[in-house]
Amino acid sequence: MHDTIISSPAGILAALAAVTSFFFFIEKKTKWKFFNYLPPLIFIYLVPVLLSNTGIIPNKSGVYDFMGDNVLPMFLVIMLLEVDILATIRVMGKGIFVMLLGTLGVVVGAPIGLMIVKHGLGPEVWKGFGALAGSWIGGTANMLAVGKGIGLDESSLTFGYAVIADNAVYLIWLPIMLASKNFAGWFNKFTKMPKSRVETLKKAAAELITDKGKPEMRHFLYLILIGFAATAIAAYLAGFVKPMPPVFSTGTYKILIVTVIGILLSFTKASKIPSSHAFAMAMVYLFVARMGAKADLSNLDSSVFWFLLGAYIWIFIHGGFLVAAARIFKVDVHTAAIASAANIGGAASAPIVAAHHNPVLVPVSILMALLGYAVGTPAAFLAAWLCEKVM
Repeated sequence: MHDTIISSPAGILAALAAVTSFFFFIEKKTKWKFFNYLPPLIFIYLVPVLLSNTGIIPNKSGVYDFMGDNVLPMFLVIMLLEVDILATIRVMGKGIFVMLLGTLGVVVGAPIGLMIVKHGLGPEVWKGFGALAGSWIGGTANMLAVGKGIGLDESSLTFGYAVIADNAVYLIWLPIMLASKNFAGWFNKFTKMPKSRVETLKKAAAELITDKGKPEMRHFLYLILIGFAATAIAAYLAGFVKPMPPVFSTGTYKILIVTVIGILLSFTKASKIPSSHAFAMAMVYLFVARMGAKADLSNLDSSVFWFLLGAYIWIFIHGGFLVAAARIFKVDVHTAAIASAANIGGAASAPIVAAHHNPVLVPVSILMALLGYAVGTPAAFLAAWLCEKVM
């Protein structure tokens, strides 16, 4: 599309950055609770959709291609630097198994939900479910990475449906996780939780708060070096692995290798670089705006209803796994709710749920969300493979 008002790469990036910045500015300035239920993410995606479908910015541009090939794996590896797997295991104890079984619920629920509604959807919809699994196990970055890996057309309605479903389900699920605090007595009795667990968890969480120091210019250079170097290495190594389409393409292997590199680096001094998570998340949201800009609404149809129905069936399967896991491992409702929020809403939602249940547990929620980043991409590729098999 060449007859748009803004067409230069710099202009496009400026427009996307303006949209992204605006909604976070409004959220910070107003502190509206509205954004707890309709987070900036949904607007950061939808506003560029409107801009690109009304001739203000293009649907296609070389800058979009560069971001897809290089910026996405870069921010994925930078985001994984803060994953502290050992601390997560030490602090969460049995709670880590609750989260992982909740993750299993996402993986298993995806093909079940799709199987029920697939008659109303197209043949490529399994890719949308796979990408959504990435978001529901890890976060937005995992969603983008999985979509890229399995070849989901970023301008397709299928990707748009995944984004819409992600936020539509969030509107229902977040209040449920918040309200679960009111049933703590019944839930803890149901799971036969030891009375000492909550106090032990609070004590361990209090020891997690660390200060990496004030970020300096050189730290951002380190992060850029790490991100692009890991991307280049992953692209090189992926070329030696034989593709097994439709799920395990060269792009899939590239993303998986980047994930492994990021996790390995989290055990090194690279994890101590200040502001790595903030830097990565800034890139994530800019990338979400880019995905919205590539969306094409010309073929919009009623299949979004079936996609949403499948997603709601899917989320309650996840909930069933979560309750069963809490009973098996005898954990409290706070742990279960935070584990689910860390999966479904990621780092943005887990602290909200934790702060509502007990502010002391906020550091634990962040650990859970970061663990979700680590397992989200490979687990979502498995969910995508299962979804493809039921089509």
